[in-house]
Amino acid sequence: MTQFNEAQLRDDLAASFRIIAHLGMHEAVANHFSASLNEAGTRFLINPKWRHFSRIGADDLLAIDIDDPESRAQLDPTAWALHSQLHRLHPHARVIMHLHPIHTTAVACLAEPAVPPIDQNTARYFDRIAVDKMYGGMADSEAEGERIARLLGDKTRLLMGNHGVLIVADTVGEAFDDIYTLERACQILVNARALGAPLKVLDDEVAEATARDWEGIRDFSIAHFEQMKLVVSG
Repeated sequence: MTQFNEAQLRDDLAASFRIIAHLGMHEAVANHFSASLNEAGTRFLINPKWRHFSRIGADDLLAIDIDDPESRAQLDPTAWALHSQLHRLHPHARVIMHLHPIHTTAVACLAEPAVPPIDQNTARYFDRIAVDKMYGGMADSEAEGERIARLLGDKTRLLMGNHGVLIVADTVGEAFDDIYTLERACQILVNARALGAPLKVLDDEVAEATARDWEGIRDFSIAHFEQMKLVVSG
């Protein structure tokens, strides 16, 4: 059975907000990250409403109980809709990060959102991203949260058309590194398209092998996060 160390989760999740702010990937006081506190995903940590990412500390995080009506009242409707349903329907998804980073969101605004494998970073996501093309406004209802949770399926990344991105992972460090690399991949893609010349897309076999190599270096993702914690802590 997974052990949930709340103190460590609080420290790591709070650090992830400050790192994202340091990198300029946040959006005003919007967006949310959460981390499960139990196997069933019915209890989770999440950032408080309208708090700038750069100012979030471990003690600021809210401990939410899906079965407690008072917990719902502490969150804005979009945070409740997305994170309560994702944790409920995907209890294996220990950490959930939802952002609107510029380049990933730009790619999500295409008529056919996709991240073709044109380099080592984009190849990490070969055939590994679910896509939602049914944006209908703010995701502020449980029904919408459930729809998004089911659309994610067995993937760990959801490119939310006309909206942003959602990442799930086993640890805060892996979730951070994934959302960071996806934004970098989309930045490369946007810049390559801006050159106006045809893209050289990798063969499926090469792209799949590269994606599998990425999946084999979990320690890389953890090390990246640990190093970034040192950067923001000074």
